[in-house]
Amino acid sequence: MYRRGLDATLSAGAAHAYLIDEPLAAAIGAGIPVSAPSGHMILDIGGGAAEAAVISLGGVVVHKSVRVAGNKIDEAIQEYLKRKFNLIIGDQTAEEIKIKIGTAIPIKKPENLELSGRDQVFGLPRTATINSNEVMEAIHPTLMQIIGAVKGVLEDTPPELAADIIDKGIVMSGGTSQLLNFDRLLTEETGVPAHVAEDAIFCVVRGTGVVMENIELWKRSVITRR
Repeated sequence: MYRRGLDATLSAGAAHAYLIDEPLAAAIGAGIPVSAPSGHMILDIGGGAAEAAVISLGGVVVHKSVRVAGNKIDEAIQEYLKRKFNLIIGDQTAEEIKIKIGTAIPIKKPENLELSGRDQVFGLPRTATINSNEVMEAIHPTLMQIIGAVKGVLEDTPPELAADIIDKGIVMSGGTSQLLNFDRLLTEETGVPAHVAEDAIFCVVRGTGVVMENIELWKRSVITRR
């Protein structure tokens, strides 16, 4: 797969092509000292996939990826509304629900959101109201699939690096990491402190930029073809 990606880039007219693991780029963009001999863990959650990795000495030591992320969370909200309210909504509405009132754990004072869709039985437009804890109920199984990848990485991490991760915690990046209380749920489920990186949505882009600006320093961490 790596070769196909590099060949496609060169075929498009590039003189050189470089490929970097997305979790490594995210970690660099999050300001993690990835070149250090200690272990660091990153969980990058975008729209199509979630990738968990342990990084040390400028490379990925353990890595797991699941095709479950923001898009699957939106789909879970859509399916919940069909099942509970017989209401069909679009992708954009589902994402709006997730962003505005979504939460990964129950909250004492849930927010309500009125939404519009199409009645599944009669086919006519109508509205319904959903609250934050209902959204949590809808998306919880999907979030647990992502957390399952994190647990898999932790189980495969060498003991000496696992101690570092327990001490430093898990850094979360990507747009979906910004879901309210997702870091708290991850901490509860793994026993490892988790926190969202600053400007989490831009970590991969920023990390890739850092590598390209200093390619000689990072050449051991990238795959290259000419």
